[in-house]
Amino acid sequence: MQTPHNPDTPEDYCGTTYAAKLLGLSVGTIQTLVEKNELQAWKTQGGHRRISMLSIRDYQKKHNMLMSPLDGREHRLRVLLVEDDPVTRDMIRDFCGRCEMPVDCTAMSSGLEALIDMASIQPDVLIADLNMPGVDGFELLKTLKHSPQFQRMTCLVISALSADEIAAKGGLPEGTIFMAKPVNMQWFNGFLTALIAGRRLEQAPAMA
Repeated sequence: MQTPHNPDTPEDYCGTTYAAKLLGLSVGTIQTLVEKNELQAWKTQGGHRRISMLSIRDYQKKHNMLMSPLDGREHRLRVLLVEDDPVTRDMIRDFCGRCEMPVDCTAMSSGLEALIDMASIQPDVLIADLNMPGVDGFELLKTLKHSPQFQRMTCLVISALSADEIAAKGGLPEGTIFMAKPVNMQWFNGFLTALIAGRRLEQAPAMA
């Protein structure tokens, strides 16, 4: 149900997709829980549902969900995948789920969803397609570029667009990594391996 409450900070709420991941439920079940008032939610003027993080934590406690899918995530590489093509999205998400590396991947189908949940997820890595309906990859990256909170986030773009087509649309922010479609999973495996190795080197002095 819609409530008049509005959070003080973006970390106080999340979107339907991320709520489903946190609770290990389907998006449809999350929507049902909202309608039953078991999760507190409201809608923006644009009609997008925001769900209270406090109500999610309360639901976990009520149903003895002691092990969230994201428990211990501070020790894992947090990946946010934004891709509207279900085949590519499922391929990358499934790879992250199967690999033995400490990776936690949240997959979304639109840039708008990503912007809603970005503050809650706080990803280490953003993987985004460029051609998407609504908020596309160009707009997503442009918006995040001006956010100091995400200056250290690694951005990987996957696209079938040519270099000239990308340049014609304003290009990519400095430091953005590009991978042409179709996705080369061997390259992607090396990309994640390098990122995790880099994180371990950064953490080594603090652990010594």
